Amino acid sequence: MAYVYDDQNIFAKILRGEIPNDTVYEDEYALAFRDIQPQAPVHVLVIPKGPYVTYDHFANAATDAEIVGYSRAIGKVCALLGVSPGEGGQGYRTIANSGDDGVQEVTHLHTHILGGRPLGRMLQRARD
Repeated sequence: MAYVYDDQNIFAKILRGEIPNDTVYEDEYALAFRDIQPQAPVHVLVIPKGPYVTYDHFANAATDAEIVGYSRAIGKVCALLGVSPGEGGQGYRTIANSGDDGVQEVTHLHTHILGGRPLGRMLQRARD
């Protein structure tokens, strides 16, 4: 089944400037902004500027330049936020929810960067 991009989703509207945001970083490939309902002291969303629904859609349909640009933007945002362990930060978690089982709320690829405190386990360990 092909992915269908809804150009009326909230992130598409943010990219078009129809909805304001608290921008942390922007370049030709990505926009990063603070989450309006943060789940940690640091909670930023990074979205590609292209019309991609999920990470696998992006990985299979985006150009090489878009993929590299988006990945580099995430790295730059982590450095700007001071969470990168290699730069003296205490670490972070990235999450990209996809589809119904992944509890994706907005059908535009977005990567959450969370940090600023110990985050605990993301999922419970499987029991033997």
